[in-house]
Amino acid sequence: MDRPASTLNRFARDGLTIPATAAWYLADLGELRGRQELYTRQSPQRLKALREHALIESAVSSNRIEGVSIDPARVRVVLAAPQPLFRDRDEEEVRGYRNALEWLHTEAARISLDEATMLRLHTLTRGEIWDAGQYKNKDGDILERYPDGSERVRFRTVSAADTPAHMQALAQDWRRCLEERWVHPLIALAAFNLDFLCIHPFRDGNGRVSRLLWLLQSYQLGYEAGRYISLERLVEQNKARYYETLERSSQGWHEGRNDPWPFIQYVLFILKEAYREFIERVGETRAPRGAKTDQVLAAMQRFQEPFGIAQLELACPGVSKDMLRRVLREQRRAGLVECLGRGPAARWRKKG
Repeated sequence: MDRPASTLNRFARDGLTIPATAAWYLADLGELRGRQELYTRQSPQRLKALREHALIESAVSSNRIEGVSIDPARVRVVLAAPQPLFRDRDEEEVRGYRNALEWLHTEAARISLDEATMLRLHTLTRGEIWDAGQYKNKDGDILERYPDGSERVRFRTVSAADTPAHMQALAQDWRRCLEERWVHPLIALAAFNLDFLCIHPFRDGNGRVSRLLWLLQSYQLGYEAGRYISLERLVEQNKARYYETLERSSQGWHEGRNDPWPFIQYVLFILKEAYREFIERVGETRAPRGAKTDQVLAAMQRFQEPFGIAQLELACPGVSKDMLRRVLREQRRAGLVECLGRGPAARWRKKG
């Protein structure tokens, strides 16, 4: 098989230029990630309620995007009961998605993103169906059907025979991209998702597995908003744009000349929306005593090189300069940092 260059691999091969819009999203998301530690220390009861609500919304929305839905009156029973009795396959698949989410929420840091994980996620979301956890065994293109009965090929997926090699290469590309820093990890996350959907490794359930992988990768990269705000619900609310950007970014994929940016920017948009909602829901809660000091100390620990007040201010949104200076003075008196120079442009360095 002559494997075409995946979108992810093209960042290493071609050095794709990041457009301004994507760069703005990355800057915003970096700032939001810096603020999440402060918000996740607040109101444990509210955060618990948000987690439980997001779990339900995610299971329902991700399946509903694919045409799998259950009676709203049955949602709580199907998703909350220890061992529910299912009325049909749709209920089984929605519960399976919820079980997959639970696995990711509790074990994300220890889960390796490899073929075994992708197959397990498919098994969980497809229940007892005969090909759960198995790659497709027949070629199958993605079709768009019209009300008059006509149809068109929306995208020609990778052949069944070539799928295992593509999936192995995709997992390898992800690991190499993170190790060798081909591109910003969030862009790599979106490119991986695009490649997964273009390969279309399973007979059915590809969209659902792709969204679970998106969630897993975001957790492993330190972006936690999806625990509290359903990314799947946001995708469903923006479903037309999801399919539009996916189609645009998949054109020319087999030849390695597709434009990945419409879909990548869509993924970044969804992540930013999740953070916006999260902060709206918990941001008005008063910070616990000492939280801002802890935020500053955590930011200082992340600096590997000498840093200035301006850098520290960017890393600690919502913290005043007076507060930053007070913490730095306290840390200097404790012998934990030293000041290199004088005045507003002075640099600071951790000791020890």
